[in-house]
Amino acid sequence: SALPQLLATEMSHADRNVYPSAGVLFVHVLEREYFKGEFPPYPKSGDASNDPITFNTNLMGYPDRPGWLRYIQRTPHSDGVLYGSPTAEHVGKPTVIEITAYNRRTFETARHNLVINIMATEEFPLPYQAEFYIKNMNVEEMLASEVLGDFLGAVKNVWQPERLNAINITSALDRGGRVPLPINNLKEGVYVMVGADVPFSSCLREEMEPVISCDKKFRAQFHIDWCKISLVDINKVVPVYITRPDPGTGILPEFGDYNPPSESLKSRDYFSDFLITLAVPSAVALVLFFILGYTMCCRREGVEKRNMQTPDIQLVHHSSIQKSTKELRSMSKNREISWPLSTLPVFNPVSGEVVPPIHPDNYETTSMPLMQTQT
Repeated sequence: SALPQLLATEMSHADRNVYPSAGVLFVHVLEREYFKGEFPPYPKSGDASNDPITFNTNLMGYPDRPGWLRYIQRTPHSDGVLYGSPTAEHVGKPTVIEITAYNRRTFETARHNLVINIMATEEFPLPYQAEFYIKNMNVEEMLASEVLGDFLGAVKNVWQPERLNAINITSALDRGGRVPLPINNLKEGVYVMVGADVPFSSCLREEMEPVISCDKKFRAQFHIDWCKISLVDINKVVPVYITRPDPGTGILPEFGDYNPPSESLKSRDYFSDFLITLAVPSAVALVLFFILGYTMCCRREGVEKRNMQTPDIQLVHHSSIQKSTKELRSMSKNREISWPLSTLPVFNPVSGEVVPPIHPDNYETTSMPLMQTQT
């Protein structure tokens, strides 16, 4: 089996050349220990230097890295890692990566270039590929050479291939996974894709069944989620060809000289806009106002017209009722009634005085109470 090409740290200021293979996992570690020599030491002698150092990586002349290359650094006190899986499209094209180290204590920087020369391989791509989901690993832990070597050894025991390569490693967060809670030492999870030159073993094919026969070969170190295992036979995959239009030369066709507008612009007449916006609605509103006024003031029937259209017998009947009503109201105002005893003058036998009544004589009987309280 071919382990991923784990490269050493840069030891000089000159450009470092590396030669990964297409279709094989590429890993390059940016060690903090080397970049510490680029920055001044601690001011106090004898103190351990543990400066926080972060890295920025980008393709020379561009703000980001190539699409196949990824970078991860968990904390400023841990090493950074460049990893990815180059394809055959990048063969023969040197890729220059600018690596800038930042010292977060002194705010100084150091820059190096990494030249990636992707080589072609005869066995690329391997026809049989399997992807495993490991639940108890983070991506930077899986990229370590000894850990990835142990995993490939376990896969080789259950697959028994002649050639076995690690093709790609992807964090579960990049595949839509959730950030784990900071309890019980939970991990993000890692997808590891490997390729081999022989068909899948019966052990791997049985993982689709309820009975698992080869999980014990991984359980000691790697917790595999067998429900997410993916087995792909490239020989049976139908290629999909997408026709792309010719991008052309990128030069616009000739349309002649540019003719700017004249400096002397004609004044615009807004009279028609005024008529449409104000005059027409005002005229309509005025017509409606006259129609409403004529209907309310000039079309009223009046009392005389109403009496002319009313029968005489009905008018006589109404007049007699109205006259009787007035007569009853006048009689009710002039009627005389006897006042209650409580309203008559009261004789005081002690003083011999006559106390006047509480209410005057002209007190309305309609509001007079039945019982009066004497003083």
